[in-house]
Amino acid sequence: MNSSSVSDPPIVLAKNLSKRFGDFLAVDDINLSVPTGGCFGLLGPNGAGKTTTLRMFLGQSHQSSGSLHVLGQVMPEQTRSVRRKIGVVPQLDNLDVDFTVIENLKVYASFFALNFRDIESYIDELLVMVELEDKRNTRISELSGGMKRRLSIARALVNKPKLLVLDEPTTGLDPQVRHLIWSRLRELKNSGTTLLLTTHYMEEAERLCDDLVIMDKGKILKRGHPKQLISEYVESDVIEIHCSMEMANSLLKQVSDIRYELVDETVYCFTNEPLKIIKELETQAGLTWLHRPANLEDVFLSLTGRELHEAQ
Repeated sequence: MNSSSVSDPPIVLAKNLSKRFGDFLAVDDINLSVPTGGCFGLLGPNGAGKTTTLRMFLGQSHQSSGSLHVLGQVMPEQTRSVRRKIGVVPQLDNLDVDFTVIENLKVYASFFALNFRDIESYIDELLVMVELEDKRNTRISELSGGMKRRLSIARALVNKPKLLVLDEPTTGLDPQVRHLIWSRLRELKNSGTTLLLTTHYMEEAERLCDDLVIMDKGKILKRGHPKQLISEYVESDVIEIHCSMEMANSLLKQVSDIRYELVDETVYCFTNEPLKIIKELETQAGLTWLHRPANLEDVFLSLTGRELHEAQ
């Protein structure tokens, strides 16, 4: 359990928030209240407005209209004060490659006017948390990608932030590192730190988020707990069948009352009664198919579509 209470004010409160770049409306009149405590997800395809929204939350970009409060303070007017209470793990690691692990943390601490001697034991705890205690004197250029990512998380925690913003924190990492980072983020969430997460990994959002929104074309399409959204938007089971369109059409004629999507040479069948179609599939020779529970990715694609979204 995290230490927040239902009576805590929202850590982010946006009302009628919009952002224009010339004639392009990147964020379109959104209303959003991010609760204090737990992990809140901001999901959407490329060009949905997630990054622009985050940049406004961080005071890196000023809204074109609407109001925004972060940690109870007015943005962008009080950006400097707010940034002192926020930790940021950027999408791309921006560690100083000329420094060692411990030097990177020392320098970052100095940005917050923190004396290293005063927080040395805390930094040692952070290195233990991300399993880099034996790399404290190693230069950044000698670290693996996963180590750099873990160090970026430790660095973002140096100022003991109330809000930790994570922009695609596990992109490109192997499964072992990803699971380690998820474990550490759950520990932070349970200790009372509020996490604000953007990710393209729906499994990551499903595992970490207590609440999330799905955005597209600058608007918020839906909000809810991952399990709630899955229950609301898709059936309990999905069966993926890989076959020709001719075979797919023939097969689907044998099974009624099944919602399905045909994408290239894959049929996605959505059903609450999977055994009905599985029995039919087992009579067909040469078919490749997969039966799985419905997940957040199915909801995401249902709301935003399967076509490619190119960033503006």
